Amino acid sequence: MTPTLVRQQLPRPGTAPRVDQCARARDWAEIQERMLVPLYEAVYRRLDVGSGTRLLGLGCGSGLALLMAASRGAAVTGVDGSSPERTALARERLLPEGWGAHARADARVVEGAPEDAARALGAPPYDVVTAFEPIGCLAGDSEGLGELLARATPLAGRGAPVVLAGWGPPERCATSSVLRVATKLADPLRGTGGWRLALRDDLEEVAQRAGLRPDGSGRVSCPFGYANVDNAVRGLLSTGLFDAAIAATDPVQVNKELTEALHPYRRQDGTVWMPNVFRYLIARTP
Repeated sequence: MTPTLVRQQLPRPGTAPRVDQCARARDWAEIQERMLVPLYEAVYRRLDVGSGTRLLGLGCGSGLALLMAASRGAAVTGVDGSSPERTALARERLLPEGWGAHARADARVVEGAPEDAARALGAPPYDVVTAFEPIGCLAGDSEGLGELLARATPLAGRGAPVVLAGWGPPERCATSSVLRVATKLADPLRGTGGWRLALRDDLEEVAQRAGLRPDGSGRVSCPFGYANVDNAVRGLLSTGLFDAAIAATDPVQVNKELTEALHPYRRQDGTVWMPNVFRYLIARTP
């Protein structure tokens, strides 16, 4: 990887990189989101999510986790206020006409805050609450999650499971070395919020701040596999973790550095394979 990074076309203060958000959302839905399928499956099996389950998905993104829960018979509601483009894709995935014989009229996607979900699927309580967006790769990436969970807790029944997810130990997450590129490129402008190691009790601390009681955890292998390097670059950029790096340098520089960082994980057939371990915590509402 190049030792000296040339900053080009620095944006004016307050400006953001120009990104096609619709294309970014499609890349997330079609390339990156599926990497967490083993995590979703492990949690749903452990909690026996199925017919009769009322599930609330916080930060539901483009809705793959919701779709998987609904396919098990759960009545699902997703809420996300961060990306209208992703929530639009989630609605497309959950439209009854797209399901054929498995159509569900009780699946909803809400753009907004957790309390907006109270009206989406009738009266609470929800039986299961999930927050699947992993924390533990950037400093401060759990900020706001405790408050989000605290706002969602009144929508769930007493003792209902609330699921949090995080990155595993860096030595067991090959993608960690690639994500460090984002921090290295962004540091000149950001100053704070750089790379941090995932800590053993990250999820427990968030749960406790939200007034939840930890009640079990697990680890799941979630390898990131891509058809080729270009596919990997698009997928990783779709996470949004490289946006600050794009603002600090430019898209060409970020693509170059990211491509170089992926080189050790490219196999002879051109595919890219990065083994990772993710951790989940099951906490209970008061």
